Amino acid sequence: MSATEFPKPVPKATPELLPFLDAARAGRLAVQRCGACGTLRFPPRELCSRCWSREVEWTDVSGRGEVFAFYVMHQVYHPGFVADVPYPVVVVKLDEGPTMVSNVVDCPREKLRIGLPVEVVFEEREGVALPKFRPRAP
Repeated sequence: MSATEFPKPVPKATPELLPFLDAARAGRLAVQRCGACGTLRFPPRELCSRCWSREVEWTDVSGRGEVFAFYVMHQVYHPGFVADVPYPVVVVKLDEGPTMVSNVVDCPREKLRIGLPVEVVFEEREGVALPKFRPRAP
C-alpha cells in the first residue's frame, strides 16, 4: 500500500481543543490563559499548573518564537508519513512563553538549530488547519 492510501492523521475536534482549531482555521494561533493568574498554557488542560484554577480563556499569541529543541524522525510510526521520513519535529518556545510541539517547514535540516527564530504558518489538511513553523529573520 502507498502513503496516499493512508492519509496523515489530523487532531480530533474535542471540546477542549475546538477553540484552538477554530483559531487556526482563521489563521490565528491561540493558547489558554488562566483566568485567575494570567498564566499562558498549551496544550489545553482543565487546571492551571501554577495556581490550580479552573478559570480559563483563549487568547491569540503572535505565532513567533524560537526552536527550543528538535529531533529528526527516521522511524515510521504511521503509514501516512512514509514519504516524509526523515522529517524534523520541533519544540517551539513561543515569545509569550508556552511551548508547542510541531514541525518546521521551508528549512533544510542542516539549517535547523536550537534558538532558530521561527513564525507560525498553517497547513490545511482535511478541513483542519495545523500550525507549523518556518524560519524568520532574526
